[in-house]
Amino acid sequence: MATLSRDRPGPDVSVVLPTRNRYALLSQTLRSVLWQREVDFEVIVVDDASTDQTLETIHAFADARIRVMRHDVPIGGAASRNRGAAAAKGRWLAFIDDDDLWAPDKLMLQLRAAELLDRDWVYSGAVIINAATQITRAQFPLPPDMTVTALRHYDAVPGGGSNVIVRRATWQRTGAFGMRLPVLWDWELYIRLAKHGLPAWVPQPLVARRLHPSNLSLDVGEIVRETRMIEALHDTKADWGRMRRWMAHSCLRVGRRWQAARQLAMAAVHGELPGVADDVWIMLGGRGRHPRPRYAPWAAVAEPWLEELRRSAAGPGAARTNASEHPASVA
Repeated sequence: MATLSRDRPGPDVSVVLPTRNRYALLSQTLRSVLWQREVDFEVIVVDDASTDQTLETIHAFADARIRVMRHDVPIGGAASRNRGAAAAKGRWLAFIDDDDLWAPDKLMLQLRAAELLDRDWVYSGAVIINAATQITRAQFPLPPDMTVTALRHYDAVPGGGSNVIVRRATWQRTGAFGMRLPVLWDWELYIRLAKHGLPAWVPQPLVARRLHPSNLSLDVGEIVRETRMIEALHDTKADWGRMRRWMAHSCLRVGRRWQAARQLAMAAVHGELPGVADDVWIMLGGRGRHPRPRYAPWAAVAEPWLEELRRSAAGPGAARTNASEHPASVA
């Protein structure tokens, strides 16, 4: 595969970005990656046999920090991430889904936190956004010791698979992403990382996770199957109250309100009554751009960089920094 020419060791961070047939979302995601500040990084876009304008979208950035790995036939998200990570040159690995967004200082702050505490993996907080990039929910991170404990029961890292950065050597020791876990691959990896050692954290909303009708997490049956697999793999018991709430959210996003109500009832039985009350507020009309009052200070931190991304949507070069005149390389 063609690579970027370097006269020095590899970059600080290798960003692995798998994608398939989401060129419009991918464009904004790439902008949010390429505007990272004060960090030397490369971006490995793994195109999983897209049939849309994905390659044209990537090349429009004309940024030599981007490498493209192209599949002729799709191999899935976990395998695509594994292939991208295997080709990485950075000391750290960062993963981002092709529909999520990063704050411009996300990598910088995470690296500083890791160096301060000499930790091998780092996470931050997040916000949930809709298709119009409007904040609908906050995701507050737990402190590292509480996160490690909680991970045995649910995915306690906000922002899904677009949050954590991990030392490449640590990722190589803990093992690649599970091929039988197309939805919950991130949670299962975080359980293994937690067994390796405590993470560092940045308690700020540095990730925006976008919810839309084509999210993989809409498959309720698959979520149940993979949760039971994780229970067996790690000899643990999932927090089914939280899981039922997540499944209710999935049902709501595709208009299955009665199924969502059933999942919420099951979540309440499993001890999630306060969270269910929050969900019922949303079902009764608490949607829209402005989050509930307790989310407002958190959302106010994320809103400026999200607004800058909205303004930059006019063209792929608008949010680009330190871009090269040479196009991305393609394998």
